Amino acid sequence: MRARIYQQPKTAMQSGQANTHDWILEYGQSEQRIQDPLMGWFGSGDMKSQVTLRFPTREEAVAYATREGIAYDLELPTPRVRHPKAYADNFRADRRQNWTH
Repeated sequence: MRARIYQQPKTAMQSGQANTHDWILEYGQSEQRIQDPLMGWFGSGDMKSQVTLRFPTREEAVAYATREGIAYDLELPTPRVRHPKAYADNFRADRRQNWTH
């Protein structure tokens, strides 16, 4: 079972960067999930797949995984590209797109 170390991205409903600075270590799935015949819910006996550990830095997460002998995959976040825009640019005379109003 391999663990996954990554930095959580912001959700689609989030405009700020809150809760995106921690590094997360999640264990992979070691048992197949089975459907409960009565309720139809899916579950397994694997308790480690429910564990999520948070670390302030990537180095601490990697050091923990190495110390505990956990095989891990490190996923580096993609750099965020910001395109600064101003409301006044909508009314510029040298716009690239046609004015539609």
